[in-house]
Amino acid sequence: MDISTLQKTVREGGVVGAGGAGFPAYAKMTDKADTVILNCVECEPLLKLHRQLLAAHAEEIVSMLDEVRQVFGAREAVIGIKSEYTETINALSGVLQDHPDIRLEMVRPAYPMGDEVVLIYEATGRVVRPGGLPIEQNVVVYNVETMYNMYRAVHLAEPVTSKVVSIVGEINEPATLRLPIGATVKDAVALAGQVTTDDPVYLMGGPMMGRLGDGNTLITKTTNAIIILDRSHELVMKMKKNLEVERRRASSACCQCRTCTDLCSRHALGHPIEPHRIMRAVANQDVSDLSVFVNSAFCSGCGICEKYACPQGLSPKSIIQEFKAGLRSAGINAGKPEPAPVGADREYKKVPVHRLASRLGLTKYDVPAPFDDEIKEVSGVRIPLSQHIGAPARGIVKKGDRVSCGQMIGEAADGLSVGIHASIDGTVSGVTDSYIEIRK
Repeated sequence: MDISTLQKTVREGGVVGAGGAGFPAYAKMTDKADTVILNCVECEPLLKLHRQLLAAHAEEIVSMLDEVRQVFGAREAVIGIKSEYTETINALSGVLQDHPDIRLEMVRPAYPMGDEVVLIYEATGRVVRPGGLPIEQNVVVYNVETMYNMYRAVHLAEPVTSKVVSIVGEINEPATLRLPIGATVKDAVALAGQVTTDDPVYLMGGPMMGRLGDGNTLITKTTNAIIILDRSHELVMKMKKNLEVERRRASSACCQCRTCTDLCSRHALGHPIEPHRIMRAVANQDVSDLSVFVNSAFCSGCGICEKYACPQGLSPKSIIQEFKAGLRSAGINAGKPEPAPVGADREYKKVPVHRLASRLGLTKYDVPAPFDDEIKEVSGVRIPLSQHIGAPARGIVKKGDRVSCGQMIGEAADGLSVGIHASIDGTVSGVTDSYIEIRK
């Protein structure tokens, strides 16, 4: 198989990054890479799906990883995995004997180790420049579920119609389930068990970089977790804060201790992002050095500064993200600065995941969530035509059409885009420019 054939298969199969922003997998394919990294680090606390999926389908995922490596012409493939994922490591040990060009890179259980820029440094010693792309260091990174979806598209001719989701928190039976894309959070939670709080809030994704949803929020190709919390939980309260109030708190309470900058994972790699300087500029309304604000473009949004580092409970990340959005809307380019040398004390500034979970008040929810790989049944779905970076897919069905699971219902648009497929058998009950609804 050559790269163009692999790209066509993966694009039509709707394979995108199974987490984060959903970057189309085909667009990363290149003959310029000498290393392909499989990310099984699971950056956020409480997420379990990638280690579980890799343990259950080690042979398929590893064989696809090696196939991708060969198609790219890359020298090696690396599986980045936390050293504490012993069950998954044991599942890999036998499989890797048949793949001498793949090695394991076991990393500390620290946050945000799953950030691809951080993982690239851990696995290869290479530093991606501020604002740069992994391919500039001849590296391509895919996460576990993305690689498994590639395997299904290439070897089983099965497009992406389902998503593996960890459902944890205030629920009597935490679980990791395979759900039809377009199902609602309400349906997903009911399939897992019974909510154990009277006033639940649904956190979509991880506790550090996720967002608040509700019962009608849809499962998409990038939904990694549903964390159920009581509305009064401190983490929920922080996510609902008023940004104007936070700016005023920065003016009155920031003591310039530098802890936010000292623990910043990107700053430790030499990137010119310094949260304490941004907080100082906001506190003093000081615009004499505009580079302080321009450098906000290099923030990864990991949230360490805000949810772990600051002893005053201030909100550097939220303020930085506001500036970052402003730079984008104004079309301001932050340039291509070279990174400073990696800090000699970087190893001592890593944030242990278990300590982070304790700080966030989540330790009691870090319990087993058994993996059920059978796709769950729901009575209906609403499938967004945009679940990825790039142009939305174009709907190709109409109301009243009968469709079967796996049938293409939205074709890839021109430019960066992928196909969208029916996730259940049924009848198309609604079509708009943004979604297609199917009833069983």
